[in-house]
Amino acid sequence: MAETEQPKWYILHTYSGYEAMVKDSLEKLIENNNLGDYIVDLKIPMEQVIEEKNGKRKVVERKLLPCYVFIKMIYTNQIWYYVTSTRGVTGFCGPQGRPIPMKEEEIRKMRLEEFVTVADFKVGDTVSIEDGPLKGFLGTVKELNDTAQKAKISTTM
Repeated sequence: MAETEQPKWYILHTYSGYEAMVKDSLEKLIENNNLGDYIVDLKIPMEQVIEEKNGKRKVVERKLLPCYVFIKMIYTNQIWYYVTSTRGVTGFCGPQGRPIPMKEEEIRKMRLEEFVTVADFKVGDTVSIEDGPLKGFLGTVKELNDTAQKAKISTTM
């Protein structure tokens, strides 16, 4: 593996209900073929929902995107072959089954990786709004939410 190559996130399409089996099969493939330097992470995005049955509420995990497994890897033709030959995989999301790496914004929205952002400001600081309909306005930081990576800003017009 070349030192300059960095693994990127890609999206695999699977048969319905095969997501966990595909993930397990790929983990075994990685272990048996020493591919840990090429395939570095696998995720099936899940969400917790409250279901009610017979008057009882229960928290259950549900697949956020059924039929998809997210894979962080360094793309090579050999890795493509290994992955697409895995039982339950129908192919990569991309033109003619060739993978297209996910964009940073997509990775953030899917929360596939934990991004640590150190805010350069604190509550009470004056900031310039850089994007959106209020671009160019000045505002005061009223609230910071590090988990959601959001800030509430108060502006005067």
